Amino acid sequence: MTITRTTWSNWASTVVAPESRTARPRDRTDLVTAVTEARAAGHGVRPLGSGHSFSEIAAPLPSGERGEVVALDLSGWTGITDVAPDRRTVTVRGGTPLHLLNESLDRLGLALPNLGDIDRQTVAGAISTGTHGTGANLGGLATQVTALELVLADGSTLRCSPTENPEVFDAARVGLGALGLISTVTLRCVPAFALAAEERPQQLDEVLAEFERYAAENDHFEFYWFPHSTHTLVKRNNRLPERERPRPLHPVRSWLEYRVLENGLFGLACEIGRRRPALVKRLNRICGATWSGRSYGDTSHRVFVTSRTVRFVESEYAIPRERLPEVIERLRSAVARLRHPVMFPVEVRVAEADDIWLSTAHGRDTAYVAIHQYKGMPYREWFDTFEGIVREVGGRPHWGKMHGLGAEELRGSYPRFDDFLRVRDRLDPDRLFGNPYLTRVLGS
Repeated sequence: MTITRTTWSNWASTVVAPESRTARPRDRTDLVTAVTEARAAGHGVRPLGSGHSFSEIAAPLPSGERGEVVALDLSGWTGITDVAPDRRTVTVRGGTPLHLLNESLDRLGLALPNLGDIDRQTVAGAISTGTHGTGANLGGLATQVTALELVLADGSTLRCSPTENPEVFDAARVGLGALGLISTVTLRCVPAFALAAEERPQQLDEVLAEFERYAAENDHFEFYWFPHSTHTLVKRNNRLPERERPRPLHPVRSWLEYRVLENGLFGLACEIGRRRPALVKRLNRICGATWSGRSYGDTSHRVFVTSRTVRFVESEYAIPRERLPEVIERLRSAVARLRHPVMFPVEVRVAEADDIWLSTAHGRDTAYVAIHQYKGMPYREWFDTFEGIVREVGGRPHWGKMHGLGAEELRGSYPRFDDFLRVRDRLDPDRLFGNPYLTRVLGS
């Protein structure tokens, strides 16, 4: 295990931590040693993940009476360790980035049934923060977890599953990194499959009128809306029959549309808008009007995942699915009154209800509404306005996105909130794995 001193910031540079001790474990012994040595020295411990959360959840910052926090860089703790004989599950080290896991599963003829549109997160970080894709009959990544192994604050290891320490399992699948260090994750897999992707521009009023039908009739449905326009881009991804060969976009067209248009030119438009705010609304409408349709098929993870090089900040809330049209209409009215225009589109996705204690889809079919702003442009008024609207319909903030709620407000949103705190008190009574974000959202 190597030890260095490094500074840390997340992908969007919304959170920066000063120089701290950083451990890079290479095996299970290193994981345990890093935890036990930090505890003996009176330090805290925080796994870094990939830094793709916009909130302070991963920040290696001290809280309470602890001094320095030891940051754990798990980039050397990666890879699949086991494939079940029936090939229905795989066990993977917690530091494995999703894009490497997808490639490894592909070589095995396997796949995850659902993914988000970013694949740079670590497996442990993705499930801990409630990362999700879209699909009315599918849950987030944590619903695909069948077992976890944790390194606890006392250096012991604990395995949990539906039959082994089930309460810990219910808490740790979306555990916010508050219960222990996730060493390995066992994930439910399916045989590799291809998706037929259909992307079409459509007017917002039409999409809202057909929202429930679109969600019900497609395996994976989402849409993007530029808030100073009526333009949306609707995405429908559906499984191809096993014997039907997918037809990917031609490499030149893929490069032109994704790399040049959606990243290069859109990034240029954002930079113009940052420098000339008076042009943002016009640029917003132009960008929405230039969305074009495309149909193609490809291996599932290549369809789910989108390359993102334009930097932004983000807030996302989970709301009861039936309230989505109302929320979008209220956002459409509110955005016209903002002092600072919004350059980035709003993203809407869906998920099935689940039973994970701190999952944002706990107990209800869910619509996810994510708002963004280009990095360097004013966002606070837009984010506060959004938060006020979604909170009125019972919205729950994504743990890895920006929000302003604390423990008392969140307690009212999660029926098993106090059960989670009870498990945390048992596994980490001294808050070895704490940081200021966890103090805010879970209490001391």
